[in-house]
Amino acid sequence: MTRWLAALFVLATLGAGVFYLLTWPEWMDAADLPDHAPGPANGERMFWAGGCGSCHAAPGAKGEAKRTLGGGLELKTPFGTFRAPNISPDPDAGIGGWSDLDFVNAMARGVSPDGAHYYPAFPYTNYQRMPIEDLIDLKAFLDHLPKSTNRVAGHDLDFPFNVRRGLGLWKRLYLDGAAMALAATRAGAPDRGRYLVEGPGHCGACHTPRDRFGGEIAARHLAGAAQFEGEVKPGAKPGRVPNITPHADGLGNWSEKDIAYALESGFDPDFDSFGGSMVSVQENMAQLSPEDRAAIAAYLKSVPPVASEKSP
Repeated sequence: MTRWLAALFVLATLGAGVFYLLTWPEWMDAADLPDHAPGPANGERMFWAGGCGSCHAAPGAKGEAKRTLGGGLELKTPFGTFRAPNISPDPDAGIGGWSDLDFVNAMARGVSPDGAHYYPAFPYTNYQRMPIEDLIDLKAFLDHLPKSTNRVAGHDLDFPFNVRRGLGLWKRLYLDGAAMALAATRAGAPDRGRYLVEGPGHCGACHTPRDRFGGEIAARHLAGAAQFEGEVKPGAKPGRVPNITPHADGLGNWSEKDIAYALESGFDPDFDSFGGSMVSVQENMAQLSPEDRAAIAAYLKSVPPVASEKSP
């Protein structure tokens, strides 16, 4: 019996060591940052493309209030309730004390300044596609927004989802750290639309279905999904986020001009208005240049058409 207990102890110790190594956070060092002069004007474009105010402003905020990023929005998901944090430049309640390196590691590696994993309700799997220069520009813009002293409560998650360290394993499946080339993300570049959709816009975070671990299913990219966020009454089916591929079930009958106009105005080709959380997304996209909205439209019409799933 003593030998069996000793063997179990050794196995448990080895298992804990392997878990510790596999879940170790990976981050960038100061030497990984380029020599780049921050550009707040480009940072503002990233702010609107990324919809920062949709999650981090006070719930229901409109107009200029979307620039005060005190947090507090609750995201109720099958994994528990996540709360969007304060990312205003307040040095105590927000991220005013962060360096550019802290910000880049949060956005591209999902790691906090103290080395803890962030939950992927914060879509760093998309933000990892952003060149470091764009992240530095975004930080420069955020630094000039109003400060908020609002303190947000932590997440409410059940075991095992409340064990942050385990996210290191999740990242090994869904985080590859591959940013797009800077030249491919600039205005006029053929990949500009892809960048805005896949990077800062994180459209797939809602429009792509997820597997049982909460990762996006690549084969059904942008093909619509069960509504991942929100409470569902017992016995009821979850709502649906629409298909935005060029399939007949999605945007097949929309022209590029239709898509670009919808992002600008909030009206689809039948002059129905957007609803739900898409209202806030559209309001953000309306702040982009016509060229950026046209690039998004061109990319959405170029992705492989995928039929919508008929069951939630």
